[in-house]
Amino acid sequence: MRFLLLLLAILPLAAEESVRPGINEKFLDPELKVDDWLKRFEVESREVFDARQAVLDACGVKPGMHVADIGAGTGLYTRLFAEAVGPEGAVYAVEINPNFLTHIQARARQEKHRNIVTVLCPEDSVGLPPNSLDLAFICDVYHHFEYPISSMTSLHRAMKPGGRVIVIDFVRIEGESSDWVMGHVRAGEEVFRAEIEKSGFKFDARLDVPGLEENYCLRFIKPE
Repeated sequence: MRFLLLLLAILPLAAEESVRPGINEKFLDPELKVDDWLKRFEVESREVFDARQAVLDACGVKPGMHVADIGAGTGLYTRLFAEAVGPEGAVYAVEINPNFLTHIQARARQEKHRNIVTVLCPEDSVGLPPNSLDLAFICDVYHHFEYPISSMTSLHRAMKPGGRVIVIDFVRIEGESSDWVMGHVRAGEEVFRAEIEKSGFKFDARLDVPGLEENYCLRFIKPE
């Protein structure tokens, strides 16, 4: 029996099956054009762009913190975090497509943000070292996690004890949400919350962020 338990402890875990095959096909395209996504991500008609200051306030970022912008895209929040953490802090812009990271690096040089680190990650991990983060931010990205448990478990390892995770995603309610949300977002808030808790995080609060109506905002903590 003791041998069996030891064997189970050293065997690799079974690979997680994809929850939505192909969900990131367009974001994995090596020919991805960042300018096309700037026109979609950084416009006032996008709720999380219009409410960006309220979202930033809800995150509670402080100088000196180490923050990860998971699925950073065009770097909208990466830049806001870089200002907020100051020169003593660090912001990790995490993406699966290098074209986004090249754009973020260029903007960082242009705006003299020397505290931004770009990270190219696989689809099942955030690619960050253990105990390196005070805060992780996942905005309209969690529904794109093809391997959510694997990705969040890797994030759990990367968080410092007591570290916080902010998750913003689309409200998905049958009969209320748009056809686009119902077809694009694979599940609602309850399912996503359960997955994140299964990865080791403790649910802390559902935050009321002014300007967010199509999106909800959840805060989780890595227990001390």
